[in-house]
Order: sequence, then structure tokens, then C-alpha cells
Amino acid sequence: ILYHGVRMTASGCLYRLGLGLLDLNDPTKLLARSDEWVFAPQEDYEIVGEVDKVVFPCGWVSEGDNLRLYYGGADKRIALATARLSEVMEWLEKHNRPDWE
Repeated sequence: ILYHGVRMTASGCLYRLGLGLLDLNDPTKLLARSDEWVFAPQEDYEIVGEVDKVVFPCGWVSEGDNLRLYYGGADKRIALATARLSEVMEWLEKHNRPDWE
């Protein structure tokens, strides 16, 4: 799963994206959760807009090993990020937060 979170900073809110993995047979069981953010505002269109410093995931599409993440940037733009599912899963395994229970 993907989720967004918000953190208050001295210059306002910062919205970022985290990852989790649920059990396929029992989605109430969390198997893994990232210990750090996987996606945060970096580009100008994500930093400056209606609401500054926002990446807001709206959904993703999986086609084989390819992922397409559609997201809002600074509540003003629609954007697309791409990744390989295999690389995302490797990253999540490496960055799994052990105290997620």
C-alpha cells in the first residue's frame, strides 16, 4: 500500500509518501512498513502551488514489473512517477521498520 503523511516544520506542513505491505490473505496484517519516506516534494511543481510542499498520491497502476504512480504536486499539478515493482519491494525489504507492530 502507499500512504501519505504530514509533518509540521518551521516553514509549514510537509507531505510525503510511505509504503507498506499487507498480507494477501489477511489484509488486516501488516507485514512491512517503510522506516523512511520513499517520495517527498523535490521539484518546483511539488514545492510551490496552492498548498506548498505536497506530493499527494492518488493511485497507482501495476503492469508487470512497471508501476505508475499518479499524484498531485503542491495541489496545483497532476504528475506521474514511475518505478519497477521489483526495486520497490527490494527497497521496502531494506527499509522495513522493525517496530511497526
